[in-house]
This record gives sequence, structure tokens and C-alpha cells, in this order.
Amino acid sequence: MRPSGVRAALQAQAKINLFLHVGERRTDGFHPLQSLAVFTETADDLSVEEADDLSLVLDGPFADGLAGEDDNLVLKAARALAAHGGRPAGARLRLTKNLPVASGIGGGSADAAAALRALAGLWRMEADEDALREIAAQLGSDIPVCVLSRPAFMAGRGEILSPVEALPRLPLLLVNPGVKIPTRDVFAALQERRGVEMALPRGRFTDLADLLRFLEITANDLEAPAVAQAPVIGEVLSVLKALPGALFVRMSGSGATCFALMPDDDGCARAAAMLRVRQPGWWVQATSVPGRNIVQEGQGRDIGPTPEGL
Repeated sequence: MRPSGVRAALQAQAKINLFLHVGERRTDGFHPLQSLAVFTETADDLSVEEADDLSLVLDGPFADGLAGEDDNLVLKAARALAAHGGRPAGARLRLTKNLPVASGIGGGSADAAAALRALAGLWRMEADEDALREIAAQLGSDIPVCVLSRPAFMAGRGEILSPVEALPRLPLLLVNPGVKIPTRDVFAALQERRGVEMALPRGRFTDLADLLRFLEITANDLEAPAVAQAPVIGEVLSVLKALPGALFVRMSGSGATCFALMPDDDGCARAAAMLRVRQPGWWVQATSVPGRNIVQEGQGRDIGPTPEGL
């Protein structure tokens, strides 16, 4: 065991579903899905420090949204990882909650995934990414892709992942009107859906136009039932579509956060500033999805983000 006082810190990046198709409910109670998930530079912050007991301190602008939870997903992840490693779950965790709670951008799942990664390092556990994803799948459908924290197609109930080899950098405007909709309520109201019969393309988008052509033939099956539950989501979508330069607008996950793909960072920042004045009660965030390119050499080499796209 590492000596007390050793610390590690990670970001829990917001997950955006660029599309989300949902199938009929399975016998195990889960819905099969197809999605393209990407991760933004906007994130929660998690720090961990070895300790005798397990504890979690919450702070940040959205900490109050988790104050009533008896057993946060971060603590569940810590206990699951400790059990996997056959060691005590001793750690002091601090979560700075910058992302809205229950907002369709994977905040809780990203926090749990960050805890798995940070604690695996802190505890010097021999747990590679595949092992962490297996643990994550037992905790929640969105957590395995958040362990990856890289663009990926999701299938199954979220545990079957196909990494995206190339993606241009995406300036993104995120807007949440401040409403919470339980995911179960959105699924309960789901009527029409695309289903999960789409043949997913190869995971390489040469430029933004290539990505947009693909997204135009997709949907978020949960958008309509979410709007029915909270009509303000429809208002957000209309406002985003009317923004100068907005290239593509959709709701993420089960809502209520919506996004607009913007042509550049300056336009994204200007739109965010305008919306904050017009809608002071909404959470508005100008952010981006880093570009990605993998050079195929043998099994491939990840050369990391490409700042100017592809």
C-alpha cells in the first residue's frame, strides 16, 4: 500500500451522445442502444488521497444536487475496485461538481469512471483499461465508455465499444435549462424509435462535413419523450437552431442538456455570452471535443489530439 498523503487527480469529462438509437426492452430490463459518444473539455474534477477509511467530499457549483444521495456512484466505484483488488477501500475523495446533475451528459458515470482510473493508479493495482471497463459495466451502462473517455460507438446496453479512429475537433455549445428528468420516465414515455438495426460506419470521419453527413441520418430517440416531459427542452432546441452559425443541434442522452455544433471557437463563445444574458437561469457552456487521429502501424498508434482537426 502506498503511504498516506499520496494524491492523484483526474478530470471526469462530460459525455455527449451525438446520436442515440434505442431498441425494444430486453428480458433483463435493459434497452439495447446504438450511439456515438464524444467527450468534451468541460468536466468535473476528482482528486483522491490514500486514507484508512473511504470518504467523499463534494464541492463545486452543482454539489447541492448530490447532497441527498446516501451512496454516490463514486463511492460504489471505489468499493467495487477495492473488492476486485482484494484490498481495503481506503481513500479520501473530493469531487468538484462542475456539471449539472441528471442532465444527459454522463456526469455521474464520468465521475465513477474517473474514480476507477484514479484509484487504480493510487493503489498501484494491476488493472488495465479492459479490467476497469468490466468493473464499470457492473455499475452502470454509461460507465464503460467513460472509462475509455475517447470517441466511441456504443452498442449492447453500452458496454460494447468501438473506438473512433479519426474525428475533427468540434467546437460545442452546451445548454441545460435547469430541469431534471428521471431517465426511467423518459424511457417509459418512449413510443417511436429508430431502433438498433443501423449498420454503424467505420470509425473514421475525415472532416466536419463527413461527420455532419452521418449525423443527418441519425436521431436521438429519447428527444421526443424528453420534450414531452419537459417542454422547455424544445425551447432550448429552438433557440440553439436559431443561433448564427449553428451547424447541428440535438439533445444529449435522456436530457435535458442540448448541444449545438459550431463552426469555430469564437462563434461558440459569442453565442454562449449572448445566451447567458438572454437566459440567466440556464447553464450555458462553450467547450470543445478534441480532435483525434490514429496512425495505423501494426496494431495502431494513438497520436492523440489534433488541434486543427484532420
